[in-house]
Amino acid sequence: MSTEDNKALVRRFYEEVFNQRNLALVDQLFSTTHVFHNPPTTLHGTEEFKQLLSVYMTAFPDARFTVEDEIAEGERVASRYTFRGTHQGELMGIPPTGKPVTVTGMIINRIVNGKSEEGWLNFDALGMMQQLGVIPTMG
Repeated sequence: MSTEDNKALVRRFYEEVFNQRNLALVDQLFSTTHVFHNPPTTLHGTEEFKQLLSVYMTAFPDARFTVEDEIAEGERVASRYTFRGTHQGELMGIPPTGKPVTVTGMIINRIVNGKSEEGWLNFDALGMMQQLGVIPTMG
């Protein structure tokens, strides 16, 4: 696949899987052996990945990703994104706060044979927790 094809595949994740809440599409875009590095844990396989997505979709039912930048070289696609949503459901033990969040992050996907084989995520988890009011802001 070309780098443009790889970028289009990653954009489909944001636009169709998450923004349109189509978890069934994960099986088309990600390999069954997909590894997702999501500090502080690593997820293995599409079922664990779909469970994580469901947690965020439930906690932020109006959430949307906006891809701000996308760079590709070889089998890797780097995306810089903004996540926006309102905390309306439980998030990993945190009861709904009703507060809106805007969170930035970056992910690198490794594409093999037309599917994401591996992903590395880095996002502003501290900023999200501060916006939810569960961790005090600094300053």
